[in-house]
Amino acid sequence: MTENKNFDIAVAAGQAKAASRVVAQLTTAEKNALLTDIAAAIVADTPAILKENEKDISAGKEKGLSSAMLDRLLLTEQRVADIAEAIREIVTLTDPVGDIRNLALRPNGMQVGKMAIPLGVIAMIYEARPNVTAEAAALCIKSGNAVILRGGSEAIHSNLALAQCLHKVLMQRGIHKDIVTVIPDTSRSVIETLLKQSQSIDLVIPRGGEGLIRYVTENSRIPVIQHFKGICHLFIDKYADINKGLAILVNGKTQKPSACNALETLLVHRDIAGTFLPEAARALSPAGVKIHACELSRAYFDDAELATDDDYHAEYLAQEIAVKVVDSFDTAIGHINEFTSDHTEVIVSQDYSRAQQFIKRINSSVVMINASSRFSDGGQLGLGSEIGISTSKLHAYGPMGLEALTTEKFVVFGDGQIRE
Repeated sequence: MTENKNFDIAVAAGQAKAASRVVAQLTTAEKNALLTDIAAAIVADTPAILKENEKDISAGKEKGLSSAMLDRLLLTEQRVADIAEAIREIVTLTDPVGDIRNLALRPNGMQVGKMAIPLGVIAMIYEARPNVTAEAAALCIKSGNAVILRGGSEAIHSNLALAQCLHKVLMQRGIHKDIVTVIPDTSRSVIETLLKQSQSIDLVIPRGGEGLIRYVTENSRIPVIQHFKGICHLFIDKYADINKGLAILVNGKTQKPSACNALETLLVHRDIAGTFLPEAARALSPAGVKIHACELSRAYFDDAELATDDDYHAEYLAQEIAVKVVDSFDTAIGHINEFTSDHTEVIVSQDYSRAQQFIKRINSSVVMINASSRFSDGGQLGLGSEIGISTSKLHAYGPMGLEALTTEKFVVFGDGQIRE
């Protein structure tokens, strides 16, 4: 399996559009059977998938990719098994397609409701992780959509191996194979052409670094789900439980700092700063967290750097955090609203009314009371698998599961009514 530089993306997009009409008509039982077969085929094809993955790992080492990037690329027997298990979990999720909500009786006797329907064709542009290829395809199939997948060059062999496996099952079942398209050309020009296919593609979901997402947003003629940064804030209110606050801070910052739901800024109410910050310094020290602190908080940490506005705008994705002491609840709200990336914000407080005010005045896609920002994840929030996170207020906001891959149409049940 090798890259194909002669791939015609405009033709592929048109074929995906035709395929989307096929997958939209599949029953839940048919989709579940298809996904079950795909999971089994991936396990059966493990040796071939791993052989192709070795090519990506070897090329990545030659290019000097970081150990973290190589780990994201790496597939093992267990990781392939995990991909199959993730697909089996999607089988168990409730199919949103065809669900009619808010059915209401009008004065003229008509019944009016809204039915969930697939979006149509979804294009995903992403980097690294080969598991995204299979899991995104599975989510799109379950929600009745066709999908076009354009992964990064670093995972091209792994992605094409998974695509071959998916297509084999689709053809065995006599289903339009263009329900899933994995683009075999990783050149930037392919993305440029892809983003112009507004007649065929209904939504673009980019997953990767801020540079990739900005490029897609600025060059697309198709609606884009945006998620530029994850600048997640933790506010320790003056009525906070210190132990809860420390546990949430350490978990949110140190468990997986490279994740977009990791904490990047700590705000502490002045009235509790003298008690909380010395404990925070001791708690963060074992993980070697670098501190960018304001004037009021700097003295509580060893070797802390003086924080600037750039630090409060920063998504570190590392063992680093910005710290600021705030004079009041309102000041904390103001800081978050100024520097937010609309991802996830957390308050630690035992005061119910202040926690409720925090929820009302902060409109990020996920707002939490007394819980770690690390729960800002589709699986943790009960959505099952997640295709991405939206911080743009389109039809979806926050972690996106199956329901976010559908839209709604009005349905009207009449009995011969005419408009006077």
